[in-house]
Amino acid sequence: MKRKKKKPDNLIFKTGLELRRKKVVGVVYIILRILIIICLVSQAVNGRYENVALCVMTLLLLLLPTVVEDTFKVDFPDVFEIIVMCFAFAAEILGEINAFYTRFPGWDTILHTVNGFMCAAIGFAIVDLFNRNKHFSVQLSPLYLAISSFCFSMTIGVIWEFFEFGMDTFFGFDMQKDFVVNSIRSVTLDPEGLNRVVKINDIKDTVIVTAAGEQIALGLGGYLDLGIIDTMKDLLVNFVGAVFFSIIGAVYAKGRDRKAGMIASQFIPKVMDGNVSPNDCLLDNDEGDDKEEDKKEERISVKEDEILEISDNDSDREDEQR
Repeated sequence: MKRKKKKPDNLIFKTGLELRRKKVVGVVYIILRILIIICLVSQAVNGRYENVALCVMTLLLLLLPTVVEDTFKVDFPDVFEIIVMCFAFAAEILGEINAFYTRFPGWDTILHTVNGFMCAAIGFAIVDLFNRNKHFSVQLSPLYLAISSFCFSMTIGVIWEFFEFGMDTFFGFDMQKDFVVNSIRSVTLDPEGLNRVVKINDIKDTVIVTAAGEQIALGLGGYLDLGIIDTMKDLLVNFVGAVFFSIIGAVYAKGRDRKAGMIASQFIPKVMDGNVSPNDCLLDNDEGDDKEEDKKEERISVKEDEILEISDNDSDREDEQR
């Protein structure tokens, strides 16, 4: 009997196909998913329901590469998928829930640098896919591809900083982390209002005076900068990551360097032939194997029928001779 293959009509089934198709990605996915579920249970027991929501969001983010692959009929390289999943885990589970942002001062810098690099790779891939499409008559130069990927990455970085500012302003978060500085320069402090810069150096502490007249010494060892340094630092390291991949992408597009091509190919998705997703291709292969098995079974059944028929004929002959 011919067996019917289940079609990828839901996200869980598609993810299962993805784990079958990419073994290393599947192992990383399973490990991260287990760690996130453990964290989710721990936060739920402690009553930290906002962190439970972050865990659920991270679990959904792990499924994002599979959704994009099946929606746009592309195939992400294994390295790219692993970095995307690890990035989501590092940003939400380690950074937010386990306070890596404050425990390790360079954690935020590392993630924003990686974000700049990855977004540049995505921007390059989007433009490159159109550039290689036979339906487009315009062929873009490697320099234009590099500039486009750089601009895409920086745009994503700016939008993210807008998001952080909005969350801090309207919902009382502190996504734009503060810095302690020992000197400030401001024209606001000019007593005559003549737009002259007033400098205050060697600041040792910041004292806050409330409306009730209460004075609170923060004991920070300096002046508390509210987010501006963090924002500019994030954009700067995003810039570094974007420039780094844009250069690699430009060299790769020009075809002059095999090393650059090897690096870039680990981050650039491939369009599947025939507008079929890679998971569908896996199903087609399985169905092809099933058809071969069905043919073998048919041949075996035919041979069995022939053997039975021969044996029946022989028995009939023996009966006639008797």
